[in-house]
Amino acid sequence: MQDGQQEFVFDEPELLPWAKRIVVFDTETTGLDLKTARIVTACVAELDADGQLASPALEWLADPEVEIPASASDVHGITTDMARSQGRPAKEVVSEILEALRGYLAQGIPVVAYNAPYDFTILHWEALRHGLTPLDPRPILDPLVLDRAVDQFRKGKRRLENAAQFYGVELSDAHNATADAVASGRVLQALVRKFGSKLSGDVNAVHDAQVDWSAAQEASFAKWMRDNVNADFVENIGWPLKL
Repeated sequence: MQDGQQEFVFDEPELLPWAKRIVVFDTETTGLDLKTARIVTACVAELDADGQLASPALEWLADPEVEIPASASDVHGITTDMARSQGRPAKEVVSEILEALRGYLAQGIPVVAYNAPYDFTILHWEALRHGLTPLDPRPILDPLVLDRAVDQFRKGKRRLENAAQFYGVELSDAHNATADAVASGRVLQALVRKFGSKLSGDVNAVHDAQVDWSAAQEASFAKWMRDNVNADFVENIGWPLKL
């Protein structure tokens, strides 16, 4: 800086209040079918306003009680033998995930999940499979839905890896439940800093808005699929649960 030249310091944009304390949630599973997939690993963790862990992350490795297809193991690295020898009973794991999430949601702390219907719908069916009470997931924040809503015309893919790169968030171990969960929360906070003026200060209003935004996004994608790929394609509407 030359003599007489004024130095300007620009503060980082302020987070909306509901983004200053968030919980992040992610699962890795046996497959993509929302009704039949089983949870293999999961993470629930609380992040502070700086995107740092406010307490040690809760992590689970479950024995899903079915074979883990190679296509799934190739993604998350957990084989059937590993899950059976090192994992805990699926019912115990699912119960503890439900208890952790239910406790945070009861306090009104939003839970962040990237592509939320995947994780929450699988968790819903896992709960019923094991005779447990399913979660009523609210308030939920889904960076995938929010990113598409606030920056609608940005070109390119919107997977977590792409969003992390766009928002300057490190994601060094994709498809690890904890790494993905933490990165999702940090993407959410970066998105709020950049586009907070487009979002309500009421987290429940944001939750409700995502229901409508997700439906519109699914309908738009379905139209593109019918026009370009499969004339019989039908959208699967539902957020944060597809039931």
